[in-house]
Order: sequence, then C-alpha cells, then structure tokens
Amino acid sequence: MPETEKLRRLAHVARRYYLEDQKQSDIAAELGVSRPLISRMLSEARELGVVEILIHEPGTRASSLLDRLRMTSSIRGGVLVEDGEDEDATNQLLSQGAVDLLRQIGARRLGVGWGYLIGQLVTWLEKHPQPDSSVTDICPLVGNASIPARNYQSNENVRLMAQQLGAAPHFLYLPALPDSLEEKQVLCSTEVYRQIHQQWEQIDTALVNIGDYPSSPDFASLVRYGSLLQQQHACGRMLVYYFNEAGTIIQSDQDFAIQVPLETLMRCPNIVGVCSANTSARALRGALRTGAFTHIVARAALAQTLFGQ
Repeated sequence: MPETEKLRRLAHVARRYYLEDQKQSDIAAELGVSRPLISRMLSEARELGVVEILIHEPGTRASSLLDRLRMTSSIRGGVLVEDGEDEDATNQLLSQGAVDLLRQIGARRLGVGWGYLIGQLVTWLEKHPQPDSSVTDICPLVGNASIPARNYQSNENVRLMAQQLGAAPHFLYLPALPDSLEEKQVLCSTEVYRQIHQQWEQIDTALVNIGDYPSSPDFASLVRYGSLLQQQHACGRMLVYYFNEAGTIIQSDQDFAIQVPLETLMRCPNIVGVCSANTSARALRGALRTGAFTHIVARAALAQTLFGQ
C-alpha cells in the first residue's frame, strides 16, 4: 500500500475512534477487518504522528497562560482560576486566589483598593479567617465613598481584613471624592493625610481592583476629567484612576480624588491587580499595558482571550 494511502487509512480509523467515539469492533465491521487489526492501526497512528494525544493536567492551562503573561507584560506572577458555576462562585474563587497570592508573595505591609472584588474578598475572609497570615499592617489606598455599598467603604474593609488576617489597621478619614480641587488641597495638607501618606510610602504590596470604565461616566468623573476620558477612549479603572486600552493612565489637572498618588503606588514592590468575574478583556488588556502591575488575579478564560484563543 502506498505510504500516503496508508496514512489516510490510519487517519480514517483514528477519526472514527477518537473523534466520532466509535467502538473498535464497529470500525472493524465497517472495514471488513478484525478488531485486533484496528487496535494495531490505532497504535501505529500514534507512532507515526497521525494521532497526537494531549493531556491537560489540572492547573497547566493557568500555568501556561501565566508564562505567556510574564513574557508579554510586566507581570511576574499571579493566580488564574477556572470559572465557577456562576458569577458569585467565580468571585469567591478569585477572592481565595488573591488571599493565596498574598501568602505566596509574603506580603507584610498591605495597601488595599476598593471595588466589587475587594468587597467579595472581605466576605470570603470573614468565612475563612487567616490568623497565620504574613500581613502585619493594612491601610486603604483610597478615601471613603459616600455610597453605602461595602465594596467602597475603604476603612470598614480595612478593619475587617485586618481582623481576619491578624494585622494592624490604619485608616484614612477623608472622602475619596471631595467637592472640589480646592477642598482636596485643604484636606491633603492635614495631619490625617500626612499619616496615611507615610503608610503608603511603607507598603510592600498593593491590592488594586481592575474594573471596567462605565459607558456612561458618573458626574464626579465628568467634573474631574471633563471630556478627557472620552477623547482618550478610557476602557478601565484602577482605584479611581482611569486608563485606555493602549495602557495610558489618563490624568487631569482638575482631578480632586483622594487616593495614593501614582508615583507613590508605582514605587510599591508588588502591585496585585484583581479582576472580578465580569471584568472585560479590554480592561485587563489596558491594565497590563500600563506596566503598573507585577501580579494578576483573574479568570483563566479572561487571560486566554488576550491571546486570541
């Protein structure tokens, strides 16, 4: 039998067995040969490379994706999780991943942002206290919001996290969004601000949300940025900073948000970006291109979309 014809015959048998889930005895009857011959043909198909069997061990996809992220971005490590049965389950897996990553890093002085996943992380910690954590001190990276949602109550989140991690909390008794630039300047000249700025200078790890930029910006964003966010095509948010898909962090002379200054944040040795279950690929792509993040916590499926898979 000519070599090409032989390979075609092996491929046909392999397709019927591996892809179409046919029994060896059924393939044998179809071709008018014995079942042992079909078994030998399948073995030969593997030996000649007609069939390649790839086994995905648990965790290998995440490991491979992290390796690619290390090669293509500022990321040094992280945790990628498989999707849970629903968004809540996925967010709990992401929360657990973030806590595990803090342990891997050996975080001691921790700065914490805000956002949906941060609130979920606090909820996870309340159910799974970590009294043996390496974290000794925790402080907020952004002031408190005026809305009641737990996700944006920076001081309360820091208090609860410190309680569950056995760490000392440090609070920021200032609003995230004061009424004006002038009010921010007054507030940032106080002893309260000086003390929190001192904490920011000492952190070795920052836990920062990566979220989507809303299609309809809120009033405070319009006042802080005017039309800059639209002009520069903002796609994501970290703390109360916005960035576009090219990785440019958009800055405004009128920004009156009270949060860790960018230049201070960038000096932090470990900056962990945490994504929620519904963070978009555009937001993650833009965040990675800022070069700010050293570690990432995200869905493996979301990371995979960055590579067109």
